Amino acid sequence: MGPGDFLGEGCIIGNPVRMATATAIGPLHAMSIEKKEMMRVLQDQPEFAAKFITYMLERNLKTEADLVDQLFNSSEKRLARALLILARYGKEGEPETIIARISQETLAELVGTTRSRVNFFMNKFRKMGFIHYNGGLQVHSSLLNVVLHD
Repeated sequence: MGPGDFLGEGCIIGNPVRMATATAIGPLHAMSIEKKEMMRVLQDQPEFAAKFITYMLERNLKTEADLVDQLFNSSEKRLARALLILARYGKEGEPETIIARISQETLAELVGTTRSRVNFFMNKFRKMGFIHYNGGLQVHSSLLNVVLHD
C-alpha cells in the first residue's frame, strides 16, 4: 500500500471479516474513519467520492493481477514482481530504488513461498546485479527482465 490508500473499506458493505492485512515497513500516518462518517463524506463530497471509487477500481485490478500472478507465475517471478511493486515501479514519479527494511519472512508471506526460497532468489538477483544490499535494499529496473522473460 502507498500514500492515500485505504484499508478495511469492506466494512462499508457490512463485511464482518477483514480480508486484508497491512504491515508497516516504514514510518506512516494512519487515520481511522468511522463507517457512518465515511458514508456521509462519500455522499457529501463528490471529489473525495470520485477518488475513493478510482482507488477501489485500481485495487480491484491489482487484486486480479495478484491472483493471476499467484496462479501462473513461479515464486521467482512473484518475488521479482513484489520487489518492483515495493519499489513503486510503474507508479507516477521516479521509482524508489531503495526499499525500507523488509525481512525475507515478510517477502515470503507476500509471495506465497518459504523464506529459504526467497533467500535463494534474493542471492540470485544480487549476483545478477538486479538488486543490491547497501544500507537498504536497492532494486534496479533490470529486475523487470525476470518478470517479462518467458
